[in-house]
Amino acid sequence: MKMGAAAAVVSASVLISRLLGLAREAILAALIGVNAEGDLYRQAFLIPDFLNYLLAGAFLTITLIPILSSHLERGDPAAASRAFTSVFRFVALAIVGLTVVMWVAAGPLVSLLFPEVPDPDRLVSLTRIVLPAQVFLVVGALLTAVQYTHRRFALPALAPIVYNLGIIAGGLIGATMGETGPEGFLWGAVIGSAVGNFGLQWAGARRTGTWFTDVPAGESSVKEYLLLALPLMLGQSIAVLDEQFVRFFGQVDVGATSALSFARQLNMVPVGVIAQAAGVAAFPFLARLAAGGDVDGLVRTTGRAARNTVFVAAGATAALVVLARPLVRLLYQYGEFSATDGELVAGLLVIYAFSIPAWGLHQILSRHFYAKRMMWRVVLIGSLGTLVAIPVWLLLYDALGVEGFALASTVVMTAYAIALLVAWGLDSGWAAVRGLVPSVLRGLTAATLAALAAYPLVTALFDGSDLSLLEGVVAALIGGLTTVAVFLGVSALMRAPELRDLLRRS
Repeated sequence: MKMGAAAAVVSASVLISRLLGLAREAILAALIGVNAEGDLYRQAFLIPDFLNYLLAGAFLTITLIPILSSHLERGDPAAASRAFTSVFRFVALAIVGLTVVMWVAAGPLVSLLFPEVPDPDRLVSLTRIVLPAQVFLVVGALLTAVQYTHRRFALPALAPIVYNLGIIAGGLIGATMGETGPEGFLWGAVIGSAVGNFGLQWAGARRTGTWFTDVPAGESSVKEYLLLALPLMLGQSIAVLDEQFVRFFGQVDVGATSALSFARQLNMVPVGVIAQAAGVAAFPFLARLAAGGDVDGLVRTTGRAARNTVFVAAGATAALVVLARPLVRLLYQYGEFSATDGELVAGLLVIYAFSIPAWGLHQILSRHFYAKRMMWRVVLIGSLGTLVAIPVWLLLYDALGVEGFALASTVVMTAYAIALLVAWGLDSGWAAVRGLVPSVLRGLTAATLAALAAYPLVTALFDGSDLSLLEGVVAALIGGLTTVAVFLGVSALMRAPELRDLLRRS
């Protein structure tokens, strides 16, 4: 599968998954709302996610793909199978053991991490429900990496879709049984991860030919895996911890975690469809170029992917700024979710939207270094960014309240992306960076003009009053179509090569 086709498959998967995520958030908003119960649902994931981070779970595909690619590039599929077997056994035993330890220690950990939570015993119970999902997520990431290495994207694309369907089904089933809390959603997360992230990926990985085999003494790839993964285990970047900051710092105000999470979830739709999809699709190709020693090809491919991603991400920022209020009204404002909640979440969404280009740059440039096995460089930049992020979050909260949390996320993510850009220039030459600057300027110009044209139309449609459902649909359609039309029109007038490249590859 070519990189353009792979990106299309991954983008479609991410789009469906993110839409399902929005459906999940809409159901949460209607059934639970912006309150302490909604906060508990999100806080229940903090300790399980930390367990994932201990094994660099978010980076398992990134660490395993270069190992497998090096064997396959040398024409040695048997060695790839031995590498997969040894790493899989090590990670599976580690995640099961750590899950048991975390389950037992959930009480003290909740007391340590959530001293302000009003019902710590309930949070312990909720945390224990969702903990086993991490076993399926971590082990499933290895099975996904095998498929990506062989450039198979279909079944991995189903994993997040099934996972979100599981959460939605669990919440709805719980509601029909009279359960008004987050328990049903959490049980759905466990079942969804077992089916989508583990079961389907087991079947997909088995078809690749890279599968379990005997591993003679001295041929284990665990040491190689640890050397690649250790930096990612020791250092965590703001890109990984951003969601956890929302859960942790949001406990200072009741409902803050929920409001921030609703806005962030909506912002992560274009982040996922544009930035994450581009990074996931590009990485196996970048890894093969790096394994084959094609440095020039690696730089060209990284640059092209970065230019196109940032250009489209700028348009997505314009669209979210324009559509924030009607989208929040259409997706969330039902049941327990009030109009006041909608105004708060829409304002947070506008702030988050300015981080989308930074997410796009991060997803591409970090994978350039991962493909070259230069993990420490990304980790050091990310870890320094995290150290800076914590005081920024606290200072901006003191100055601006909950909006300061969203602004901190956007500011720090942008600074992190710029730092990666500087590192990429030092590694690949400043000509590569200079080639990216015109794309950024073209994207910002088209996005600014699109937002200036569409925002007054959307504002006029509801005239400062609460949007009805019909007004929300009309505002979203008119605002969205106007934004897209102006963005594409300005891009065409500028003869943007990014637009031509995207149309040619679509």
